[in-house]
Amino acid sequence: MKRILNNAVSLIVLMIVLLLIIPLSTFFLDVMIILNIGISMIILLISMNIKEALEFSIFPSLLLITTLFRIGINISSTRSILGNSGTAGAVIRAMGDFVLQGNVVVGVIIFLIIVLVQFLVITKGAERVSEVAARFTLDAMPGKQMAIDADLGSGLITETEAKERRHKIQKEADFYGSMDGATKIVKGDAVMSLIITAVNFIGGCIIGMVQGGMTFTEVLSVYSIATVGDGLVSQIPSLLISTATGMIVTRAVAEDSLNIDVTRQFMAQPRAIMMAGGVLAILIAVPGMPKLQMGVIALGMMLGGWRLLRRMEEMAEPSVQTAGGGGPGMGMPGGEQMEVTEEDNFKDINSVYSLITVEPIEMEFGYSLIPLVDEASGGKMIDRIVIFRRQYAQEMGLVIPSIRLRDSSSLNTNQYVIKIKGEEVAKGEILVDYYLALEPPNPEKELDGIDTIEPAYGIPSKWITVDKKEMAEIYGYTVIDPLSVMLTHLSETVRKHAHELLNRQEVVRLVDNMKKQSPELVEELIPALISYGNFQKILTNLLKEGIPIKDMETIMETIVDSSMTVKDLETITENIRVALKRTITRKFCESGSMKVVTLDAELEKNIITSLTTGEHGMYLALSPDVMQSVITQLSDEVKKFHDFGQSPLVLTSQVVRVHFYHLIEQFFPDVYVLSFNEINNNIQIQAIGNITL
Repeated sequence: MKRILNNAVSLIVLMIVLLLIIPLSTFFLDVMIILNIGISMIILLISMNIKEALEFSIFPSLLLITTLFRIGINISSTRSILGNSGTAGAVIRAMGDFVLQGNVVVGVIIFLIIVLVQFLVITKGAERVSEVAARFTLDAMPGKQMAIDADLGSGLITETEAKERRHKIQKEADFYGSMDGATKIVKGDAVMSLIITAVNFIGGCIIGMVQGGMTFTEVLSVYSIATVGDGLVSQIPSLLISTATGMIVTRAVAEDSLNIDVTRQFMAQPRAIMMAGGVLAILIAVPGMPKLQMGVIALGMMLGGWRLLRRMEEMAEPSVQTAGGGGPGMGMPGGEQMEVTEEDNFKDINSVYSLITVEPIEMEFGYSLIPLVDEASGGKMIDRIVIFRRQYAQEMGLVIPSIRLRDSSSLNTNQYVIKIKGEEVAKGEILVDYYLALEPPNPEKELDGIDTIEPAYGIPSKWITVDKKEMAEIYGYTVIDPLSVMLTHLSETVRKHAHELLNRQEVVRLVDNMKKQSPELVEELIPALISYGNFQKILTNLLKEGIPIKDMETIMETIVDSSMTVKDLETITENIRVALKRTITRKFCESGSMKVVTLDAELEKNIITSLTTGEHGMYLALSPDVMQSVITQLSDEVKKFHDFGQSPLVLTSQVVRVHFYHLIEQFFPDVYVLSFNEINNNIQIQAIGNITL
């Protein structure tokens, strides 16, 4: 029995198909017609009592089934009308007699009006609404997905709630897309009804006069009743289904069932009801108007509107009386809360604090880039960010905080912006349907495309179409997809600003994580020898120069050892760098060799003699001419590294390193300064340039 119920719909559809082939007796034809009318009424009532369209998500499929059912009944009734001399069951005959009332012309006109109302008004309107709803629902999907991701990232919803909301958005898009096609079925059904009616009437007349030997008057009487009756028993359910279709696709802003919404919204406008009653009362003065009927309706509207207005005033009085002493919303009947306005919300000072919070990392997108981020559209941005966060944590020992992704109407459609702590630090523009081809030093052949600059590294590039991708690779270009371009820019921006993302809270987490491995070491270091604030400054100094802080045990041990004799944080940082020489060598050395720019001995000596002690420690006081000469020479030397595909490195003595770094960091933020003590002895050093005094 359970198996039969589970396959009931399949069996019903199979039976409907059989209606197209198997002749039915008039008894069973009456049963099918009555069942069709009943099902149509049920569907209409359901569509009026749902709050949102997704509560009746099977409607598009149901619309197809009911349309097929009506066509099957139409074919069976047509077979019966043409084969049984106009006899097609009691329901069709009763409906024909009731509508015609002995006048064939009036009956046919009424039937045609019903068909045209359905075809030109209800069906056409529902079709247009479905088309617009489907288009706007699909266009709004990326924005809704971004809103869900933003709420999830900020902790407003859980992962389960986010999945439910994403699933609902997907179902909504599928539903309205299906409804857009389903309304075409309703339109075709109305056209088919007219054709079947014409076939019944014309075919019946021919059969009656040629085969039955009836006169034209007899044929007209018999077959007009059958034709109009058959058309009506088909069109009434069709009209109900068409109305249900219009009800469902227009439920976009409904808050409750249609009955409740209509009652609530009409009762909320008593003055409009009273004014309508007043206008009707004035129309009584028009000569020939039915004064009794119009007077009763006008009086009923005015009394009803006045009663509703009095009721609304009585409900409003308690809330006005208690608003001064009991706080907002205390006096609403039934325990309901008054709606809190934006002004009322910000009367609470705690609500104002929510306006001044900033996200550690934000990324804003133009409209065209949303598909790259939206998971429902196949976007892989979030998955790639997760992978980058894991890789960066394994490489550098710092966990990147959550990245807030959001769309922005203030940007051009192809632009994106990266913000650190609420301020823009990087910006780019990409073409979604193109590939970025990075130009090699000596390309074999010039490639046609849109000239641009790769945003992360500043390499001259071209945006090329998909069909040119293989040819560009043959010519030696490096071809990158748009998402990778954007992610590379994001990752490089995060690397440059990683030291800004290391806040006090993250330092505490790193220390707590070390307590699980070396509790004695942590206890010896913090807070006995160094505070969390100073420890944060040391880690920030390392990250600023691209030094991983993953080996936290070595860092802490070096601080413990250095703190016995040294209190200066920069000196402690230099000692940590020496202790991390294997890590630094691995990061900057390729294939056992390292290309560097060195400093002349006289220049290093001049730097040492120019060191001056101030309130905040030692600083470099070189003459402007020497500084200008150093910057100019270094600018020329850095250009050589572009051909080697290596980060620019300057090698100095340990005493000079930190001061030379401070000298050049504002001019060359991508140049790394290392000391000889930070490199393993087995590394081959190749000097490709030398900066002299």
